[in-house]
Amino acid sequence: MTKKNRVALISVSNKENVVEFAGELTKRGWDIISTGGTAQAIKDGGFPVKKVSEITGFPEILGGRVKSLHPRIHGGILARRDLEDHHKDMLDNDIGYIDMVVVNLYPFVKTISKEGVTLDEAIENIDIGGPAMVRASAKNFRDVIVIVNPKNYESVLSELDKDGDVSFKTRCRLSVEAFSHTAEYDAFISSYLANSPEADSGLFPKQLILPYNKAQKLRYGENPQQKAAFYSEAGLAEGTIAAGKQLQGKELSFNNINDLNAAWELVKEFEEPCVVAVKHANPCGVGQADTVLDAYLKAYDADPVSIFGGIVAVNREVGADAARVMSKIFLEVIAAPSFSAEALKVFRSKPEVRLMTIPLLEEADYTWDYKKVSGGLLVQEIDSVPAGAEGAEVVTEREPTKDEWEALNFNIKVVKHVKSNAIVVGINGQTLGVGAGQMNRIGAAVIALNQAGYKAKGAVLASDAFFPFPDTVEEAAAAGITAIIQPGGSLKDKESVKACNKHNIAMVFTGRRYFKH
Repeated sequence: MTKKNRVALISVSNKENVVEFAGELTKRGWDIISTGGTAQAIKDGGFPVKKVSEITGFPEILGGRVKSLHPRIHGGILARRDLEDHHKDMLDNDIGYIDMVVVNLYPFVKTISKEGVTLDEAIENIDIGGPAMVRASAKNFRDVIVIVNPKNYESVLSELDKDGDVSFKTRCRLSVEAFSHTAEYDAFISSYLANSPEADSGLFPKQLILPYNKAQKLRYGENPQQKAAFYSEAGLAEGTIAAGKQLQGKELSFNNINDLNAAWELVKEFEEPCVVAVKHANPCGVGQADTVLDAYLKAYDADPVSIFGGIVAVNREVGADAARVMSKIFLEVIAAPSFSAEALKVFRSKPEVRLMTIPLLEEADYTWDYKKVSGGLLVQEIDSVPAGAEGAEVVTEREPTKDEWEALNFNIKVVKHVKSNAIVVGINGQTLGVGAGQMNRIGAAVIALNQAGYKAKGAVLASDAFFPFPDTVEEAAAAGITAIIQPGGSLKDKESVKACNKHNIAMVFTGRRYFKH
């Protein structure tokens, strides 16, 4: 097949606008070759198309598993126009040049997302010919235009009309996108098979391949001198902040996203109406009540200074009454499952406030936590078991009262999401003091108790890890704390228990530590 017209090979699973694109190429003098359903769609659209089998002289076989894997296809893609020996091989073997490859791959992710999908079904949706053509054309991008995303159709046509060809810069960009497309595809396959019972790869496979897509470019990172972007997990589940929708306000910043994640993960711990205010990745105020408004007022009163310019997460719809109170101060972000129409009207007068809706759903396959370190990646399971005081062991002479149990249950949920070393003081569904990120536990306790002030009297205290010494108990007793919840497990637990008994403080052990670094 040697002719002056340029040739485009089109074979796509995502057929968005593909017929229209094929038609536009045809109008510009291109010949189209295609396979299977794509060829039929183009033909039905009224445009001329040759099937790959007409080019190869070989029928599709093995139920479609083999159709494009042929020298007359891959030779046409891989041949370099600047090499005479390549040109000779093409002539000797009657192979025509292919100038554009438009391919995207079998919907593997969609297949494995179906409930009850079998291993055999998944394997049948592993594309072989598609990635081979994409990689071949991406390798030979100087001579072949490769398109894997329908969003590029319009810009490619525009360049063809303007310059008669596609620039080297665009070809290179499309090549990078193509290799990323196949890399992501292979990552999903590798991950799926590694986690299948048949593979028996263990909890942590030998290689870890993580597909992420750029969700947005950010103005800067943690600081103005740092460039940044936000990447979302490919195939992410609903219920994550990456799947949230922004209703108004400026684009989220690097720190906004980090703080929003901290707020959202904490507010999900509560079944009752709850409002969490976060500043610099730590909760500065948490309130739980019968209504969103009352919960917000508790969160605000917990630390009216730090909440200014903070991130607020709510686990219920935000109504007009809460919106009016929230709008009295500057808040960077307010996230909730939904906002009432009346609430949205209130916030229109505060266009700088970013509003986010995030469904309160369980995330599918949300299993791993990653921390980047120099030269590597730390990987651990997410501690997804809800925090709480249920089943905690009473280790002191006095048991907590009903009100103290409720407060201990509230505080331990909060302290799980505070940076270590962490101490939380609170009562009646409200934090009164938060000590976060300290080098020693007594330091965190002093900060939390000082912030609570006189309100600490009659309140309870939660610790993310055990007390290495009884000094925290003594500090708590001096402030009027009546009950303490902590994991236990220190060699000096008995000394802390003894100190609690001396001051008539009830103490319970959960056996579950919540370090957060």
